Amino acid sequence: MAQQAHRPREQWATRAGFILAAIGSAIGLGNIWRFPAVTYENGGGAFLLPYLVALVTAGIPLLILEYTIGRRYRASPPAAFHQLARPAEALGWWQVAICFVIATYYAVILAWAVRYVGFSAGQDWGDDPETFLFADFLELADEPGDVSAFVPGVAVPLIAVWIVVLAILAMGVRRGIEQANKIFIPLLVIFFTILVIRALTLDGAADGLDALFSPDWGELNNGSVWVAAYGQIFFSLSIGFGIMITYASYLRRRSDLTGSALVAGFANSSFEILAGIGVFATLGFMAAQAGVGVDEVSGSGLGLAFVAFPQVISEMPAGWLFGLLFFGSLVVAGLSSLISIVQVIVSAVQDRTGLGRTRSVLLVGGVTGVVSVLLFSTDGGLYFLDAADHFINQYGIALAALAVVITVSWLLRRLPALQADADATSAVRLGMWWRICLGIITPLVLGWMMIDSLVNEFDENYEGYPTSFLVYSGWAVAAGAILLGVLLTLIPWRRRPAAGAEAAPVPGAPSTPDEGKRP
Repeated sequence: MAQQAHRPREQWATRAGFILAAIGSAIGLGNIWRFPAVTYENGGGAFLLPYLVALVTAGIPLLILEYTIGRRYRASPPAAFHQLARPAEALGWWQVAICFVIATYYAVILAWAVRYVGFSAGQDWGDDPETFLFADFLELADEPGDVSAFVPGVAVPLIAVWIVVLAILAMGVRRGIEQANKIFIPLLVIFFTILVIRALTLDGAADGLDALFSPDWGELNNGSVWVAAYGQIFFSLSIGFGIMITYASYLRRRSDLTGSALVAGFANSSFEILAGIGVFATLGFMAAQAGVGVDEVSGSGLGLAFVAFPQVISEMPAGWLFGLLFFGSLVVAGLSSLISIVQVIVSAVQDRTGLGRTRSVLLVGGVTGVVSVLLFSTDGGLYFLDAADHFINQYGIALAALAVVITVSWLLRRLPALQADADATSAVRLGMWWRICLGIITPLVLGWMMIDSLVNEFDENYEGYPTSFLVYSGWAVAAGAILLGVLLTLIPWRRRPAAGAEAAPVPGAPSTPDEGKRP
């Protein structure tokens, strides 16, 4: 492609705009349906202690690292890592590949939530929400890997979701992403606050909260509980797959990095706790109505959102309003996260090809959207989605984060230089704790998570799926993301970085991007 004239890199209009976008990326579907279940299964209120430790020793340090890399090199993950060290560029493309995979199926869940906003008005799922979801709505095939029919009821809202996301992205960072999140985040807080207040007034709500927050202090001696805490932090903060590097690349040179990371990290965790209160207050009501314990109605993921909650909505007064608020919250949270995921791919394409924003958005959106619709709007779509989500989370995001931390801290030894860069403009200065967290604690925890996951994986197939199905829909996705990252690194850059993309020192920081590298 022809080279493009140097173009100044876009910037956030305000620091608040960046923070809202970062919070919007972090607060997604997993906050609402994953955190409550993980907390309940790992010691209840006692789980909040390892969760807080994980936030302080891994989540926020990783956020600061990604913010610093993004702002310093003012580029997408591949271009930023290329400036750190040319071989490290593969890490950036690996993250882009992960974002591509996640975007294809994340949009599908968002499309389901859109449909369920409408279903809530008339409680269309009837007396059996489970049969309605799998048989009537998704028209799920009998066996994993079977694809025999196209499901228009999923395809139509999915296409609509992609149109909205690409329209916002095409408007740019300042007029599109920033303005959208200024609407989405307050709207999400309003929706969910009303939902929580309503849930707390239901019969049995206190029993649900008691089940969630009653501490089992003995669980703190269980290593798997601490691993679960770190896993929740990694998966909920949008770290490890390039989003925060990309968003931070649009920051101004004098932006406060550590302060922004603290605000985004604690805001995300606060919403997770709020989500836990709303979800378990509702499950307490469901248990009271059924005359059973909360443990018999608790769950997570799709079953919680699209089976358990519709059942609750059918049984509670003014359930239609509760349904609108709940599924509306899923839509808003999902949109802000999906926008950030696709932006990583758009930014990488812009940096590599020199294409303008609109053309890059259309190219990325066209390819990603077509794959999303063709693969996940079929009667076998749910099986593909489940396997891809499991393997890309377990062996994509977490492993990519481990590779980044080891490369930056151990191989390139860049933490001191990056710390000086962050400290130069941040109100809260980083100390030795930051380098210890990233150089020792985070790699050890991530490494243990990988070993633990692999041991469990080889002991028993995920969800009992056939080995042949997992090989081409799960392992192939995880391995393919890694391979694609390596192959894209071998393609030489055909153009210089756009104006503003090259690293420029800030006062008090190392004078050149290469300073601090080993010979």
